[in-house]
Amino acid sequence: MHKADLLVVVRYPETDMAELERHYTLHVLSDTIDRAALLAEVGPRIRAVATNGEAGAGAELIDALPQLEIIVSYGVGVDAIDLGHAAKRGIRVTNTPDVLTGDVADMGMGLMLAMARHIPANDRVVRDGQWGKASLPLATRMFGKRLGILGLGRVGRAFAKRAAAFDMSIAYHDRFRFDDVSYTYREDAVALARDSDFLVICAAADRQSHASVSRDVLDALGPDGILVNVARGSIVDEPVLLEYLTTHRIRGAALDVFWNEPSIDPRFHSLDNVVLQPHRSSATVETRAAMGQLVRDNLQAFFEGSPLVTEFPTH
Repeated sequence: MHKADLLVVVRYPETDMAELERHYTLHVLSDTIDRAALLAEVGPRIRAVATNGEAGAGAELIDALPQLEIIVSYGVGVDAIDLGHAAKRGIRVTNTPDVLTGDVADMGMGLMLAMARHIPANDRVVRDGQWGKASLPLATRMFGKRLGILGLGRVGRAFAKRAAAFDMSIAYHDRFRFDDVSYTYREDAVALARDSDFLVICAAADRQSHASVSRDVLDALGPDGILVNVARGSIVDEPVLLEYLTTHRIRGAALDVFWNEPSIDPRFHSLDNVVLQPHRSSATVETRAAMGQLVRDNLQAFFEGSPLVTEFPTH
């Protein structure tokens, strides 16, 4: 029985690759030295592409696949996919929402607590044998403080539920004002930051949000404020953030996402007022398994002509 061809932009976990290989003939772009040669060879018969939130699918790749009908992405973010170009070609796009919401919210809470209470720095003090020798600055509490959530989507709402258990005062900004929540709405990100001790970014990334958290927002957050980002690095003006961290114009930042991942700006490495994670918010066994299953479910639905499970609107 002939197996349909599937172009895989970058390898998934091996368990997911093995499952895909049972049903499709895989062509893995990240495994080849000569991408152009592989695309020239298999491009004319590729109807489906499997990618992830970081690798995406740009216009050049889309144009190399004249028969392409669907892009399935392993992740929630679709900012690395050229949605406009896909829409022009009538190419459908799917992602993996919902299944990673809880894990991302958990990571955000962990990052916020780690930054506020100096957990990584104090861990180093103990490991280096400096307990009782080093002078340790006092931390800041988290309970009872003001939390601003930028983007009250799935993750933002899950984060708010967790923050409520810390008796935090919760406000949010989003492109829409929601009637089904009791949290305080702020008209823009600056107003939100001005009234926040902790500003957490949970918003989706697109061209409109690129570098939108910049000087005006960080000025409003102020020298006692802490920034947490579990969304996309592109939302923050990173050079400005580095400037504000270096000059202590904000208290600190806890970050799971960056520009130029994984080759992040080396200035982060020497800062003592940051907590850094290698984009691991969804990296649990349970969530990654669910993400892989959603990818396979969407591919199966496409090839069977059934409704897609999690189609992302491209228009």
